[in-house]
Amino acid sequence: MKITPYLIAAVVCLVAACGSPQHETEDSLPLKVAEAYGFAEFEKLGSLQYTWNVRVDSATVRSRDWVWSPSSGEIRYSGADTTVSYLQSKKDSSLNEVDSRFINDKYWLLFPFQLVWDQGNYDYQSTPGQPAPISGMNTTKLTVVYNKEDGYTPGDAYDLFLDEEYRIKEWVFRRGNGATGRAMTWDNVKDFDGIKISMDHKDEKGNTVLWFSDVAVVTD
Repeated sequence: MKITPYLIAAVVCLVAACGSPQHETEDSLPLKVAEAYGFAEFEKLGSLQYTWNVRVDSATVRSRDWVWSPSSGEIRYSGADTTVSYLQSKKDSSLNEVDSRFINDKYWLLFPFQLVWDQGNYDYQSTPGQPAPISGMNTTKLTVVYNKEDGYTPGDAYDLFLDEEYRIKEWVFRRGNGATGRAMTWDNVKDFDGIKISMDHKDEKGNTVLWFSDVAVVTD
């Protein structure tokens, strides 16, 4: 599958590029970010439905519909090309393309929670007093770097620019831990039974490039 600049696939484990490994503690910065988005409420979640949308160009929007049941691992996908339902734990290679889309879209939707789910599987460092690349606001920069072995696009890095409440204001995705990447905002945060989701992501020109619609949660 061709990976566009907007596709972010899951990766796991440590890389040395960011220095010595840092283990999660009760007051770690990644955990604080997850908690700021309602991570404690996730265990009550029965299913999560959402549509991932990306503007490819001025005339084209690509959309993918998902229903995910975390407890069972069932994933239902509907897109322009196919509709499929599968258990992630039992998928075979024929589902890799669909599953890579699921991982990508879930990272956009719930990246703060991935900081807990992936804990111990990445390295991170934080730097206070850093200007966000688009707005220039004063933030704490949290850099997360994944390993080079696992996932659909291993070795990727994320620069998160956090406000005083540990919310992501902007991020930069750097493929393969490259030197540069594209900055995007994290806007329009909505609360879904305690789970907070950034619905809109804008580029440096203020254009909404990627967004979510039809988000719905069912709690147990």
